[in-house]
Amino acid sequence: MHTGNGAGGARDPRGELAFVFQDAHLLPWRTVLDNVALPLELGGVSPREARERARGPLGDVELGDALTRYPDQLSGGMRMRVSIARALVTEPRLLLLDEPFAALDELTRQRLDERLRGLWARKRMTVIFVTHSLAEAVFLAQRALVMSKRPGRVVLDHAIALPAERGGAIRTSLPFVENTSILYQALEAHGALDEAGG
Repeated sequence: MHTGNGAGGARDPRGELAFVFQDAHLLPWRTVLDNVALPLELGGVSPREARERARGPLGDVELGDALTRYPDQLSGGMRMRVSIARALVTEPRLLLLDEPFAALDELTRQRLDERLRGLWARKRMTVIFVTHSLAEAVFLAQRALVMSKRPGRVVLDHAIALPAERGGAIRTSLPFVENTSILYQALEAHGALDEAGG
């Protein structure tokens, strides 16, 4: 953690690492804005400043109009976007995501994949994204690592040969299918398809 020069010597909670879980894990008694502000408050930032700084990440995930809502007033996709905003509020250099969109319907998942890739393109942080979806891996990644069955080990380290700019239509392109096939074949060769949901 970096030490800030704020009033009272409060820590500036900009960290090296932030994590997004499979479930959003929002506090039901706090509004969207207050949920995103929480990591800053825990780091010693005043509630007023924390809420002000939380507005930017919420704008990044297109939830600037939902600041006063509570988690039970949000869809599953919106809750995950709040969780991502909460991770981004500390301006991490490394963002870890553990199957954050696995429980969502396919269209919502694809829209969130597009938003996440857009955020990565703007902020240029390092992102490690765990997924069992081959299509999601190909769409999001610059580089995909395929793991074997337990005990897990890397069986393929594959650079995704797709343009940096990726819209939804790329999912039907031949290069997308070819990259997906390479990952599939690696899973199949190492008996990992059952664990990958394939």
